[in-house]
Formats: sequence, C-alpha cells, structure tokens
Amino acid sequence: MTALEESLYPLLVLAGPTASGKTALALRLAEELEGEIVSCDSVAVYRLLEIGSAKPTAEERRRIAHHGIDLYWPDEVCTAGDYARHAREALAGIRDRGRMPIVTGGTGLYLRALLEGLAPAPRRDEALRERLRGRAERKGSTWLHRLLQRLDPHAAALIHAHDEPKLIRSIEVTLSARHPQTEQWKVGRDPLRGYRVLQIGLAPLHSAEIRRRLYARINARAAEMFEHGLLQETEMLRERYGDGCRSLRALGYAQAMAVLRGELTLDAAVAKAQQGHRNYAKRQGTWFRRTTEMHWLAGFGDEQQVQEEALALACSLPAGRAGESPGRSGTGARL
Repeated sequence: MTALEESLYPLLVLAGPTASGKTALALRLAEELEGEIVSCDSVAVYRLLEIGSAKPTAEERRRIAHHGIDLYWPDEVCTAGDYARHAREALAGIRDRGRMPIVTGGTGLYLRALLEGLAPAPRRDEALRERLRGRAERKGSTWLHRLLQRLDPHAAALIHAHDEPKLIRSIEVTLSARHPQTEQWKVGRDPLRGYRVLQIGLAPLHSAEIRRRLYARINARAAEMFEHGLLQETEMLRERYGDGCRSLRALGYAQAMAVLRGELTLDAAVAKAQQGHRNYAKRQGTWFRRTTEMHWLAGFGDEQQVQEEALALACSLPAGRAGESPGRSGTGARL
C-alpha cells in the first residue's frame, strides 16, 4: 500500500436491495466503530414521508447520528447532484469529528453521484417536459420507456417502465445534449477524494435461496407499511400537497393514492406494492452487481453472522490521515 493510500480517511458503504437489513447493519457498525450514518435513499430525503420510506426510527436516530434524511419538503425536487452535495458536506463533518462515516442505502444513482460525481447536466427544458408528460397521459409511461430504449438503451435498463419522472428526465437530458445520458455520465465528473472506500453489499440476488428469503421480507415489509398507517400518512400528504405531489409517486405511496382515489382495493394495493418493491429489488441487484469493488455478504444485515463478517471487513480498513481512525477501543483507536 502506498503512502497516499495510507493517508486516506476510511469510509464504509453498505449497499443492497430493499429490505436486506442495511439499517440494522449500519447501526451495529456505527456502535462498534464510533460512526455516524449517511443515508443514501431517494425517498428518505423527504420530510414527512416516514412509513413508506422505512426511515430509521426516532429511537435509532437518537442512538446514532444520521445524515441525508429529511432534507427537502415533499413538493421540492432533490436530484442526485443535490444529494451528493449534502452527503459530501456530511462526510466532511464526520471526518472533522474523528468519527467513522458509514453511507448506507439502496439508491444506486445517488451513491454513484456521491462517490464518482456526475457529469454536468443540461438545464431543465419545461416545454419538452410538458410535451413528454402529454404523450405519457395519452399513451402511458411504457411509451416513454420505449422511446428511451431507442435513445439510450443503457439508461432504459436502469429505469422502471412506470417511473415517469425519471424517464422524462433521462429523455430530456439525452435530447437536450444530443448525446445519450449514460455516455454523458462518463465525462466531466468530480469524484470524491480523500477517502479510502470499502463497499459492502448485502443479499446478492444470484443466490436462489437468498432471493426467496428477500422477497418474503419485502412482502412482509410492504404489508406492514399499510398496517402501520401508510394510508393515513398518504392522505395527510395529499391534503397538504395535492394529488400532483411528485413524492407521492414513490413505491407504496402511489398504491396508497390509488386506494384513496377508489382505483384499487386495499388488498390489491398491498399486492401491487409488494410486486413493485420486488421489481425494484431486482433493478437494485442489477445496478450493484456492476460495482466491481463490492464485497458481497451472502445474507441479511440483521443476522449476527453477517454483522460479524462486515465488522471484520471494516476493521481491515487502514488508519486515516492522522494515523488513527475511529474504532472499538475508544475515540481515535486504530482499526
């Protein structure tokens, strides 16, 4: 290892599909390594979205300092670049306090923006957006997905056919720059510097047994969200921000909105939310498998064995710039 590598500050990243136990593992590592957690979730950045975002509980946030949560109101826009700016500021603060930064979440684009940076994107073109929204209203969001497949098949593979906002933005970026969005990502980036990053992935979906167990966990979580008041939370948000609030298009909230509008029964909404989350987990697995630096753990973050394996990996990180980094034996103890 070079002197430069040894001088870098340690940074842990916990990634994986929804319901894989990332929060539980992050809490355990933060307690063992005197760390602070930076959320990497595109729904948790919004205030008031509690149940459907599966945010850490208030008690968990009191136990361990969390960052990257409740940054925006539900009717505001948070881009991957916005998130990366907030997250990098949080990392700098954690580093200044001599704590272990632990980034955890399942939003792959946000994580890429944080670690690798994003190429400068064209300005928003509201006229183009309105035309695309109009086409989607007449022909459905799958028409947008087919258009994106022709313009940028790599981007289309990363976006669900019903995720209208992301489809519109990707098409807009491609048409405005006259160059595929995924090609634009490769140039002009500002990567995160000064950190030695260890990426740990949970619940690899190429294992049939883990996939079966993950889907069971996803089904249970989606059902519990409705049992614990997702409809009531969605109704409150709808009353405050209206039917057009983009945050209410997120998984779970979209199905709850369909119940409130009389378009779905409760049972049908739960089933659609479960299927939507399972599909999302597949896309997350596809995204994170492309990360060659990922250390995969065959299990879930709330399992004792997986936590011990992750802790052993974390303790292999070298010391930070000052020759010390947070650890088990007290502030500034060497890992």
